[in-house]
Amino acid sequence: MKIAFLADPLSGFKIYKDSTFAMMREAAKRGHSLYAFEQRDMALENGIVSADVAHIALTGDADEWYRVEGQKRMRLSEFDAIIERKDPPFDMEYVYLTQLLDLAESQGARIFNKPSAIRAHNEKLSIAQFSHFTSPTLVSSDEARLRAFHAEHGDVIFKPLDGMGGAGIFRIKDDGMNLGSVVEMLTELGTRTIMAQKYIPAIVHGDKRVLVIDGKPVPFALARIPQAGEVRGNLAAGGMGRAQPISERDREIAEAIGPTLAARGLLLVGLDVIGDFLTEVNVTSPTCFQEITDQTGFDVAAMFIDAVERKVSEK
Repeated sequence: MKIAFLADPLSGFKIYKDSTFAMMREAAKRGHSLYAFEQRDMALENGIVSADVAHIALTGDADEWYRVEGQKRMRLSEFDAIIERKDPPFDMEYVYLTQLLDLAESQGARIFNKPSAIRAHNEKLSIAQFSHFTSPTLVSSDEARLRAFHAEHGDVIFKPLDGMGGAGIFRIKDDGMNLGSVVEMLTELGTRTIMAQKYIPAIVHGDKRVLVIDGKPVPFALARIPQAGEVRGNLAAGGMGRAQPISERDREIAEAIGPTLAARGLLLVGLDVIGDFLTEVNVTSPTCFQEITDQTGFDVAAMFIDAVERKVSEK
């Protein structure tokens, strides 16, 4: 198969932990041809969506880990599969990307995750569709509502709706210290909508990333444990990743919502679970493949490429 990866610049990959690299490595091992391009390489011209694409090969070297074997302009419909792996923020540029990919789909491109499904599932707001699995949550830009939520629950997490890697997350305890400043900053004086969630003490045991591939949970999660007084477990914020078997509750959540998300075109989903509660549904570029594989021996990338091959064969 010809598999193209729509991602951020390859030069920025940290291949010892990058999940997109793990996908590429597994696909190459199976003999598939690899291609890569960025959003800026795409264009819509005369009704056709194309991209200036690099045909790449993996070298096995830790530093110069890939080489470009050719570059040319190709219609996105020429690939057997396109793996969408662009990181957030999910801003208007990201929306335009999904809209171009929608057009490419109508021209025959096979894209995973489905662009309209990515657009429809804000990674924070999507938990509202499964509220029986969540802790008390408020989404609002209104300071009075946000203050009232804090007064009711005492210990609250505030976060933006479009971030990643733990950026912009604040915990306000029951003393209310800095509540006004945090609300004003995150809402930009009431002009931006944010999320407030009751603090879940089980975060000390980790913010668990539960990967779901084609509706089925990976049997191991990565518990991202906050370090040095941090409230955030995200690896990008310095959290320590510890792989562990998924709990009965993790499996319950994943098996309850995974098939629904898969039916919507979300082949790969990263559920964030703290304690017994679902906190996010990650659909843009879920990570933690290599950490789980390195610590448990379970080959997450193989499970993912199996799913891609299966979906392409259904065409």
